[in-house]
Amino acid sequence: MSDFETETGSELSTSTRGSLFPVGSPETPEITKVRSAAADAWRELRRNPLFWIASLIALVAIVMACWPSLFTSANPNDCTLSRQMAGPSGGAIFGYNFQGCDVWAHAVYGARNSLLIGAGAALLAGLLAMVIGMVAGFFGGWVDAIVSRIVDIALAIPLILGAVVLLKNVPSDNQPLRLLALIGILGVFGWTTAARVVRSSVISAKQQDYVAAARMLGANNGRIMWRHIMPNVLAPFLVIITIALGSFIAAEATLSFLGVGLQPPSISWGLDISDARVHMREDATPLIVPSVFLALTVLAFIMLGDAIREAFDPKMR
Repeated sequence: MSDFETETGSELSTSTRGSLFPVGSPETPEITKVRSAAADAWRELRRNPLFWIASLIALVAIVMACWPSLFTSANPNDCTLSRQMAGPSGGAIFGYNFQGCDVWAHAVYGARNSLLIGAGAALLAGLLAMVIGMVAGFFGGWVDAIVSRIVDIALAIPLILGAVVLLKNVPSDNQPLRLLALIGILGVFGWTTAARVVRSSVISAKQQDYVAAARMLGANNGRIMWRHIMPNVLAPFLVIITIALGSFIAAEATLSFLGVGLQPPSISWGLDISDARVHMREDATPLIVPSVFLALTVLAFIMLGDAIREAFDPKMR
């Protein structure tokens, strides 16, 4: 090669490099970090005011259920008939109900049983839905057919009606057993919708290339389901369980209102509403206060689930 060709090639190389990487810039372009789906969802959640409002209400309800003494110093079981339907006085900012109990204290302490039953039922329903939905969606075939028929049968039984029939056989004087029965019945009757969501997510995820690659590398079915498919199922699963938590709290209040849920001396929003409705013409405050507590708590968890769903769904952003 001549000296002219060498110099020309060198000049072309320098000019080309200068056009690709301007003076003062590094010769290797900076690699942009790719955010995960969870990071993108969290960024969207931080911008959503409904998420913060719902989270705040849910947090207050949880703290109230765990440490009710932070919100009132009154004893909810301190009931005196001489204070029957009395107005606000001292620490009783909303007065007293028909039994002479502090309305505010009853509403505060009622959060514990309502949230405990709702959270327990959601945990049980979520566990059943995750296991059954994963197995049905992953293995398919006759396993999926049997599970689908079981889900159809469970959906044919109304939750409230099934709970009323079964709770009639639970002794009303055994409150711990009745509480566990409520958790079990609501969880067993409430897993079907979440199971369908998990099943559809598993069917979609198992057809992806990374699952085929894991199988080619020798991963067994358990590892594929646990390490590769479950992370992609968690987002829709958390959404449906968060919404179901609010529904379970409302269902417990409904059953207690009908007289088949918790029984006195247990404290529950549903029991307070049931007792206050008879005397609402005399004073509506004992009815309004637990109703507001119940409505805000249920609405908070439903809004929280909707916010999470919008954050994880790119089509809704």
